[in-house]
Amino acid sequence: MTVGEERRRAVVVQHDETVRLGNFEPVLREHGYEIEVVSAREPGFVEALDAACDAELLVVLGSTSGVYEADRHDFIAPEIEHLRGRLAVERPVLGVCFGAQIIAAALGGEVRPGDTVDVGYRDVQPTAAGLDSPLRHVVGVPMAEWHGDTFDLPAGATLLASSSAYRNEAYGIGDWLLAVQFHPELTDEMHEDWVRGDAAFLARHDIDPDALRAQRSRHGAPMQLASARMLGEYLSRLS
Repeated sequence: MTVGEERRRAVVVQHDETVRLGNFEPVLREHGYEIEVVSAREPGFVEALDAACDAELLVVLGSTSGVYEADRHDFIAPEIEHLRGRLAVERPVLGVCFGAQIIAAALGGEVRPGDTVDVGYRDVQPTAAGLDSPLRHVVGVPMAEWHGDTFDLPAGATLLASSSAYRNEAYGIGDWLLAVQFHPELTDEMHEDWVRGDAAFLARHDIDPDALRAQRSRHGAPMQLASARMLGEYLSRLS
């Protein structure tokens, strides 16, 4: 711990085994957070969410599922309900990809399949508000995208960044809520897991896995540095 403050609790909602906290983990620990991971697909998920109510931070990770697939996945409805309660009292929440989408749904926004599958490294352009937020650290640094869904910007949220493929790449409310559509947490190991595990998905959309690996080689390290700076500023603002 380097920030000289008491330890805090970060509860991480993980929906899929390969979609992990990644390079967010060391930054959280450096800022004094004890990390507790709860699996959305394991028995006891609802009870784990109830126990997370008093956590100083909730981190909601990505998923291969769609937020609109609540009829297929039992974890989606209770997760939205938990988020509604937490968001109503403005307790800090950080969402990544599916996490950003399900937070948007909890705030009343619509989540739906997008017009295109966006996989690879892409420039994300902060808005004027984004340049005064932790998103300023991604300027000029291609960020990893791996999604085909999108969402409406929720009422009361501020758009923080867009890309050439999707308008809603990041949004926030005050300093306590940050949600990003891209994957700043992605490590090289996770990227390779995704390339291998999603081989059929990539083939279906004519995405060359070796081209993705080449992009990772060029952009992975700068992205992880920008990611650490972005998350570090977000956590500092919570303090």
